[in-house]
Amino acid sequence: SERFPRRKGLFFSDGRRKVDYVLVFHTRRHGSLRSPANTSVSQDRLSVVSNGNFPPSVGSDAAAGRGVGVPGAEACVGEVFMELGFAGGAEPMEPGDLEMRLIRQEFEANLQEAGLEIERDKEVKAHGPSFTRLHAPWPVLCREAEFLKIKVPTKTSYELKEETGFGSSMSTVWRKLNQPFQPKVPQQDQGRTKFLSHYFSRDKLHLYNITSRETFFDNTTRSRIVYEILRRTVCVRTCQTIGISTLIAKGAYEAAFPLHDGDYRVVGHIEERNDRQILHEEWARYGVFYKYQPIDLVRKYFGEKVGLYFAWLGVYTQLLIPASIVGIIVFGYGVATVDADIPSLEMCDDRLNFTMCPLCDGACDFWQLSTACGTARASHLFDNPATVFFAVFMSLWAVLFLEHWKRRQISLNFSWDLTGIEEDEEHPRPKYETILLQKRQRKKNKKKKKNEVGKLKNFCCLTA
Repeated sequence: SERFPRRKGLFFSDGRRKVDYVLVFHTRRHGSLRSPANTSVSQDRLSVVSNGNFPPSVGSDAAAGRGVGVPGAEACVGEVFMELGFAGGAEPMEPGDLEMRLIRQEFEANLQEAGLEIERDKEVKAHGPSFTRLHAPWPVLCREAEFLKIKVPTKTSYELKEETGFGSSMSTVWRKLNQPFQPKVPQQDQGRTKFLSHYFSRDKLHLYNITSRETFFDNTTRSRIVYEILRRTVCVRTCQTIGISTLIAKGAYEAAFPLHDGDYRVVGHIEERNDRQILHEEWARYGVFYKYQPIDLVRKYFGEKVGLYFAWLGVYTQLLIPASIVGIIVFGYGVATVDADIPSLEMCDDRLNFTMCPLCDGACDFWQLSTACGTARASHLFDNPATVFFAVFMSLWAVLFLEHWKRRQISLNFSWDLTGIEEDEEHPRPKYETILLQKRQRKKNKKKKKNEVGKLKNFCCLTA
């Protein structure tokens, strides 16, 4: 964000490159990792400098691919111990922790090969969480945006025409009536201007409305691009693993997430609030339950899927208001007519003295119908002649809700440039697709070899 160019914790140590994603892993040690003599050397070797490069000594061997359980693993383990300064009386790691460390080193080296820049904690913690910060530079954003077919605004724009006549007057009156229910959110689009959007292409940069490379892709898009890289990155040498989700399941990492825009509490002037603070003040509080949702800001901050979900939730909640009012009226009718209900009056009249048969054989006795008086009166509150009208009303309400949501969804798809996107269509990376094809081919070869061996045995038995 240009309003907060140097917010602490949101940038690399150089204060320029934004942290787009964070990987968290836990450091477990049984004893001292370093002797006082080699503290500074080990600390330097365990950190990744702010220019996004691994130290040559650690990255070259560990990321080269010699891992646990493969030929040369003993040499690799020994080299890593020597590299990290574990010799000279320090207690070693557990084998599982060492394997996870090698997996992380290879995974992060592959992330660098994909173009991401990495920064690690410079201080070595004896125990506790450690963080790896990721940044996607401009070339990587352009490459992935073109592959993911992300729509971006172009320089071509048009003015939205305002209504005239009676419709304009009614719209003005409606806006004034709705003013107390509108959230205090700054307008994202100036005036009535709308920019046309098109799929991003690196060959057509001159057509896009690029005012600043730092803000052209918003935070949601940047996080989506980095996650796409994390999802497809492969660890081949240390383990046959694809994607950050698998590494989290294996225990190499504990979590992976993008960062918020800062603290949700407003510290300075109200005009200097970031998107998270605006959402907290105007959306995520019980005190603003009566206001409309700032759905455009929700979409900008969390993405289209979350925005559409809360848009659906808002439509559903609004249309529940008339349904609840009709339900209260039907319940009130039941309360008003409970004393005039003939079945419940007859059941509650002790003078009639209806004696009922036992409810079970042997253990149950005869009972009086007047004992069910309370149940009869309560059932009339929810089951009376007005409930037939309520059932018909709810049937029509369901159709109205469905059609209203379709209309709202089409409107949001148009304003958010989501038209033409096929949600079910997937575009797997060639490298990822190749790995899947190789696995399928190996399975076919194994089945074919088993069939050939079986035929050969049968032939030998027949000839014998």
